[in-house]
Amino acid sequence: MHIEEKPPGTPPFETPFAWIGGEEKVKTLVERFYDLMDIEPAYTALRAAHGSELVRARQHLFWFLCGWLGGPQHYTERFGHPKLRLRHMPFVIGILERDQWLACMDQAMGESGVDEALRARLRESFFQTADWMRNAPG
Repeated sequence: MHIEEKPPGTPPFETPFAWIGGEEKVKTLVERFYDLMDIEPAYTALRAAHGSELVRARQHLFWFLCGWLGGPQHYTERFGHPKLRLRHMPFVIGILERDQWLACMDQAMGESGVDEALRARLRESFFQTADWMRNAPG
């Protein structure tokens, strides 16, 4: 039997969605993210930007992340292209909000058991996206 070896640095799964563990794990990550946003004083500005309830935000992020990670395209099937920057324009997103979002997501990844190698890759991708979403100075 011949086992084909992957080149060094190749992810162990076909998609980040498979690597993270599928829909159940994405749901766990999203739930922890919003729970942390609600309870951690370090994420006050981020939480304030989300309004009084988080049910819709939780669902939309779950749907979005499933597709963004290479899994089912729940978000685009319902709403079309995510148009992230356009959809977030009504919200002030500066460096503080970006950094709080990234810190909260990183904490959620750690606490929900995301593999360290995947977590590092996602941290980089999340930074690029979050920085691009900024629409306010500071």
